[in-house]
Amino acid sequence: MSSVIRQTPLDTATQHHAHDFHQIVIGLQGQAEFEIEGLGGAISAFSGCIVPANHVHYYMGQGVNRQLILDLPANAPSLTGYHHELSRLFDAPRFFALDKPLKHYLDFLLLEQADSPQSLSTTQSDRLAATFLGCLHARLGGATSQPATRQFDLAKLDQFIDRHLSSPISVADLAAQACLSEAHFRSRFREQTGLSPWQYVRRRRLEAARRLLEDSHMPLSQIALNTGFAHQSALSHAFRGAYGCPPSQLRRTNQLDSSTAFPVNRLRHTT
Repeated sequence: MSSVIRQTPLDTATQHHAHDFHQIVIGLQGQAEFEIEGLGGAISAFSGCIVPANHVHYYMGQGVNRQLILDLPANAPSLTGYHHELSRLFDAPRFFALDKPLKHYLDFLLLEQADSPQSLSTTQSDRLAATFLGCLHARLGGATSQPATRQFDLAKLDQFIDRHLSSPISVADLAAQACLSEAHFRSRFREQTGLSPWQYVRRRRLEAARRLLEDSHMPLSQIALNTGFAHQSALSHAFRGAYGCPPSQLRRTNQLDSSTAFPVNRLRHTT
């Protein structure tokens, strides 16, 4: 797919959506407000924002306004091949202002648009987009890393998981706790923990099941239900994969250790 460059006013009532392509919005006239996955800001003439794909964003134009919008699919020529490094611009949302050279380039881009009776050809759009993205990337440089390093509050997520262990927990549920889109949450969660959300929840369920095995006499079938496994055999299969033994063996070993502790202590006191 190719890049699309278009001009449009934004609705003066608050709207929100997400889409599967990246987007850059640059103010041409008036003002507009954006909030992208919790990052808020305003844009006006010669300033803009970066909206990564699959990020829920709220936006609202103020009065008479007009924006230049670049729609950029992840596989667009302006983000792949020789230009693949430019995709790093979309590692995280942000706001930016155009400096003098980029303002001149924006004027040139608008003139190119005005000279095209219908719309820019796909080839021309890709070339113009790649040049703009390259210049923007050179200016923003490593600034992409700062928003991406914001850490999740894992303690808060753990509390949510523990409260809902006996119920199905979706990635959307966890993403809502972090106020992120599901796609952005998946990517950021793996970066921080090294696990997918599903692997993390499964590990949390198994840890809870192990504690119940060690500290209670609850039947295995009930432990399975309390920790979110559909039935006892599902718990046993997952437990064996994680700990190398079935839950019944761990319970027997634990009970044996407990039963031998008293005689040993008594023997020591009688000698």
